[in-house]
Amino acid sequence: MNRKTLIAGLIALAVIVLLVIACVLIGRKIWQSATDKTETTETAPPAPPRQPNAPVTNVEQAREIYLAAGNPSNATNNILNADNYLLVNNAYALSYNNSRGAANWVAWRITETDFGAAERQNDFRPDPNLPKTFARITPADYTGSGFDRGHLCPSADRSSSPEANSQTFFMTNIIPQTPDLNRNVWNDFETYSRDLVKKNRVDLYVVAGCYGDKGRLKKKIVVPTNCWKVIVAVPPGADFSAVNETTPVTAVDMPNAPNLGKPNWRSFRTTVRAIELRTNLNLLSNLPMNLQETLENRVDNK
Repeated sequence: MNRKTLIAGLIALAVIVLLVIACVLIGRKIWQSATDKTETTETAPPAPPRQPNAPVTNVEQAREIYLAAGNPSNATNNILNADNYLLVNNAYALSYNNSRGAANWVAWRITETDFGAAERQNDFRPDPNLPKTFARITPADYTGSGFDRGHLCPSADRSSSPEANSQTFFMTNIIPQTPDLNRNVWNDFETYSRDLVKKNRVDLYVVAGCYGDKGRLKKKIVVPTNCWKVIVAVPPGADFSAVNETTPVTAVDMPNAPNLGKPNWRSFRTTVRAIELRTNLNLLSNLPMNLQETLENRVDNK
């Protein structure tokens, strides 16, 4: 082997060694870059969750919060399901019964963020969210009937803004109530519920409705025999998953009758289970069965 051939071989070998070293270095950089990206992704802090008692600003939040205890009748927004039609707005969720011209139930939550300086709007009107094929209930259907336009979700539970308050005046949230019920004992329980939030510093999950048939207004709106309500108290800012065996649950069932006088609302306390049996609803259905058994068969004596 001559000298030139040897030198050429050494140069070629050196080039190969340099190429191998370069490939190794490049490979390490690529691997390190990928590792850095993975570590950054894994260690990045998650987005902060929305606070459970923050104001409701859209229908998606409303559906999640107001139906946290469950959908008592498995209502849907299928237009063919006209007597169990699900409506959700920023103020509450409800199951509408087109045959009765009123809600089967209305569900909402009350926190301190729901109270404010908004005045009572008094703008009773048909619900624009109902399908056009449904019967149109108007404030005039109550005129001269002797019955009040009674709220299920009260106006005073939604004073945080004019918009929220106004939604409580949709006729889908209104039922025929006797003045004795609406202005006295029913109103007293509404006030008691708000006082729990304001003074006892709790949040409430609420569902209310009516049942029975004692005639119709304008052949359109069934006058119920009874009105009922259930409130579940949780710590401020807690969601419905905070409910346990010691959670306060108060249920009332009141006759929609004249000449009630002014009894204490506590005389109408009952169990959630008794209301379920009278209405064929499944209240608090998102709770485990053993917890439902405990809470739904207990009368609140406080």
